Amino acid sequence: MVSAQDKSKRMIHTAGCIIIGDEVLGGKTVDTNSAYMAKYCFNLGMTLKRVEVIGDDEGEIVEATRRMSDNYDFVVTSGGIGPTHDDITYQSIAKAFDLKLVEHQAALEKMKKLSKPHPSQPNFSYDVPSPALEAKKRMIRLPIDTSRSDEGQVLFVDEKLWVPISVVNGNIHILPGVPRLFTQLLDGLKPLLVPRLTDPEGKGVYRYIISTPMAESAVAGYLTELAAKVEPKGIKVGSYPRWGKKRNSVTLVGRDKDYMESLIPEVEKNVEGTRVQNESDGDRSDDPEE
Repeated sequence: MVSAQDKSKRMIHTAGCIIIGDEVLGGKTVDTNSAYMAKYCFNLGMTLKRVEVIGDDEGEIVEATRRMSDNYDFVVTSGGIGPTHDDITYQSIAKAFDLKLVEHQAALEKMKKLSKPHPSQPNFSYDVPSPALEAKKRMIRLPIDTSRSDEGQVLFVDEKLWVPISVVNGNIHILPGVPRLFTQLLDGLKPLLVPRLTDPEGKGVYRYIISTPMAESAVAGYLTELAAKVEPKGIKVGSYPRWGKKRNSVTLVGRDKDYMESLIPEVEKNVEGTRVQNESDGDRSDDPEE
């Protein structure tokens, strides 16, 4: 069994993302955080292996976090860390790893300094016990392994935000579901991750797009042969229909930039296509006015 300490230091190859919230499953809120996470991982050269959406259910959170922590190097959760009764992510993840919820004083002090009082609470005070204060403190009662220093377990990655990133079992990073906060904190985490990436310069993975006027079925045979040829070099071949458009997309994804560049002329010839920067760029050739 890999210890939390070891998980917090090992190289990062794979990633997982857990979106937590009944509002997402119920269609009330559209999840954009997983899409941002996917781009984030791609740009850093991590392989995002799984994204799951689960409800505010303790059993679901316990099972998903245990499994992903075992299976992937870097795990992010999104949602369920607010002040209300249904925000149960902290307590559920604490249960998953037999940890205590600890009121984190540094986080409380940052909250006092950086959190503005809501207009509906003109008389709110951090010095007077109240239901509102108790609700706020739910957001800084974090799953902590008290047998270890909290260094590495609680991260403040943006000086403008009081919100901490709670790190559990060495590789689970608990983030809020609010998209602005999620993206800001994830971006702030990047400098701490880069030294543990297989590509420390942050070049990540390359994606080349070839726009083709041919139907997927017409190029399927060639792409199957191409995929078998390039797979040993870590290159993935993709084919994506674009409904309602005259052109589809073929992609090459991998780390070996020079090798993929050498493949472009062959692919363009066999799919009668053109390399583009964005999928929509190829549509311009279908416009008679251009």
